[in-house]
Amino acid sequence: MQSIWLIFQLLFCLFLGFILARRLPQWLEKLAFKVLPYFTYILLIAIAIEFSQTLHSISSPTQILSSAITLAVATSVGAFLCCYLLFKAIGYQPMQGKVSAELLLGSLLNISYAFIALACGYSLAELASHFQYPLHISTWNLLLVYMILIGLDLAYSPLDRSWLNWKIMLVPIGCIIGSMLGAVAISFFIGNISLKDLIMLSQGYGFYSMTGIVVTELKNAQLGSIALINDLFREILAILFMYLIGWRYPRSAISSAGATAMDVTLPMVKQACGNEFIPHAMVSGFILSVLAPIAVSILAAI
Repeated sequence: MQSIWLIFQLLFCLFLGFILARRLPQWLEKLAFKVLPYFTYILLIAIAIEFSQTLHSISSPTQILSSAITLAVATSVGAFLCCYLLFKAIGYQPMQGKVSAELLLGSLLNISYAFIALACGYSLAELASHFQYPLHISTWNLLLVYMILIGLDLAYSPLDRSWLNWKIMLVPIGCIIGSMLGAVAISFFIGNISLKDLIMLSQGYGFYSMTGIVVTELKNAQLGSIALINDLFREILAILFMYLIGWRYPRSAISSAGATAMDVTLPMVKQACGNEFIPHAMVSGFILSVLAPIAVSILAAI
């Protein structure tokens, strides 16, 4: 029942934000869109504070980092290869394109802000602990506010009905199946996490500001930490794939980007892959952004 209630809250807030779009006062909508890019960092600071309070009770933090990075590599490569094979099966050939080192460095700089936010949250929690000051922040309530903001953003996303064809749908399908297969592949090497939990962690699709909180709420802080780090590194790997080989295999690179293809990595899609692949990124990112909280919540509750 708890999992059903949590899923309902996430979907309700997402839907609430979606239906409030264009109905709120214009000044409030402008404020929401100004806050949205920075709210992720607020959420990450809160997540780091919560995780730091349980870090001392976790027996092997190094093992958590190792497991998370291994999972991130496996799921990202799995999504890339699965999408590549799907499009190869229907006769699509590699493309041609160009790379911008300047935009790549700028994108990696933006990702570094996420790690800075985590470091700030962790440092703040440790400082509060040192002075024996009780520091309590509800990451779940912050996540619900974030889902409302995401709903507002999705309502203004320039999706077009002509984009919803079966070939474009192969991009998110490749991400879903490939991520799952990647988790299964490394289950033989990661003995401290069950196959069921690995599959659950694989379905975050890079949505790091959501998965860490949901997994912590439904499972435990250790798996929540792995979920957060895994999806952070999936986003980093998505940027690298986009610029290293995305110009030649654009659909596969977009698939590996998961939920981030609609926002964080969208500028990279435009630069490295070309404007003709923006529909692929928008549709795939939209579907995976909506699916991620549902899939993770359901799998965590099973």
